Amino acid sequence: MPRMSVIRRPYGRHPVVAGDMIMKVILHIGAHRTGTTTFQDYLRRNADPLKGQGIVSWGPERTRKGLFAGIQPGPAAGRNAARHARGRIGLRLEQAARSGAKTVLISDENMMGSVRRNLRNRSLYADVGERLSRLICAFDGNVDAVVMTVRGLDHYWASAVAYGVARGHGMPDPADLTRIAACRRTWLDVVSDVACAASGAQIRVLPFERFGGRPDAMVRALTGADAMPDAAPKWLNRAPNCRDLRAILDERGSDAAVVPHGTDRYQPFDRPAIAALREAYADDMHWLIAGANGLATLTEDPDRARAGQTPPFGPSPRGHGHDQRQRRMAQPG
Repeated sequence: MPRMSVIRRPYGRHPVVAGDMIMKVILHIGAHRTGTTTFQDYLRRNADPLKGQGIVSWGPERTRKGLFAGIQPGPAAGRNAARHARGRIGLRLEQAARSGAKTVLISDENMMGSVRRNLRNRSLYADVGERLSRLICAFDGNVDAVVMTVRGLDHYWASAVAYGVARGHGMPDPADLTRIAACRRTWLDVVSDVACAASGAQIRVLPFERFGGRPDAMVRALTGADAMPDAAPKWLNRAPNCRDLRAILDERGSDAAVVPHGTDRYQPFDRPAIAALREAYADDMHWLIAGANGLATLTEDPDRARAGQTPPFGPSPRGHGHDQRQRRMAQPG
């Protein structure tokens, strides 16, 4: 077998393998609470058939165990940590290219940030631009596409609150919930920050309401691979329901009376807050459907016609106002 090598191109270009074969790099960055763990489990269990189609996947089992160490600043990051991370990633890409990979699909929702920080800030991924800009630099700009999955804001935040409480975060008080519902930062802002940070890559947005629980459809949409439906479907890392949350709070010695009885999905917001969050998400979807100012592409699943929990995508009197917002450029810092 002839020796292959990756030729690095200027920022924003693909690595090229000897013989003019282009290897694509796709970053699936989340968001959290949009079925990412289920998607990553599917990729692990179907690694061999996907590899047969030239697709190699890296999940948290690789990215969080040293590969991405040092990219983001922190107390454990050494002086040359970012440079070392860049070298590790380059080496792994070259190894993938030599193995015959045509596409490397990296999926890790922590590339965007964390649920805990969102809850603490009462806002969506405030520093995603800076984080992603550092990540793109670690890949030498050799990123073909950055993929996001978005979810209705009322369900995203309800899931995030339940997940956060299960992981030790305090139960938000009514003032916290009011601030979250009134926050003007929505998926539109997150997508715009991502597009600024990864200007050399295609930005694709998948609605959770279309792709949630269907990792095979996600793989087909992202790579064009002939991904088979999941033979052993699982729904992993679900947010705790009301009964589970009450048990968690009881065990912790906290007041469980704030959580209703029963096994329903936990919903901490009142009706006016839910309405506001749904209206904001409808605006985001209209912006994406209208072309997202050329910043991103909304990827719909043609095999699924149901509306799910997404608000109807009809004309919205507020949707066009979003286009007038000022955007800031995200740079490493």
